[in-house]
Amino acid sequence: MKVHDLKPAAGSRRAPKRIARGIGGKGGKTAGRGSKGQGARDTIKPGFEGGQTPLHRRIPKAKGFKNPFRVEYHVVNLDTLDAFEAGSEVSPATLRARGLVAKQGLVKVLGRGELSRSLTVKAHAFSASAKQAIEAAGGSVEVVPAPWGDRRPPAKGNALTNR
Repeated sequence: MKVHDLKPAAGSRRAPKRIARGIGGKGGKTAGRGSKGQGARDTIKPGFEGGQTPLHRRIPKAKGFKNPFRVEYHVVNLDTLDAFEAGSEVSPATLRARGLVAKQGLVKVLGRGELSRSLTVKAHAFSASAKQAIEAAGGSVEVVPAPWGDRRPPAKGNALTNR
């Protein structure tokens, strides 16, 4: 057997339907497109979504994008934590009691400054350098889970304020 002898299996290939070749061929006159209407026309505009407001009109005209799922943290640095007594536990609640972070929101510890005492620090997030510095000072780090769990955060923004 040679390459020129190869053929597809019998019945696997079918001749295409010959439309618009007269009424005898089952595809004449309207050629299977029905009569009038969108399906009988030649083309549809690119981006046409069946009458729904198309994407290019739904998105804002101005450049840029405000992510409604962005997670924002209130930041605390190591030099701020150095004010706590050695061996004490620092949590978002104790930071709020001292007025170091806002009343609500997540807390992130960053690595600016030095930490000279061992502390048990609980926060929603830590930078790598902060984690390393706290553990080097003899303290421990504990990540507090976000209030929405392991899923994405709830959406917020101008589009959602009126709902």
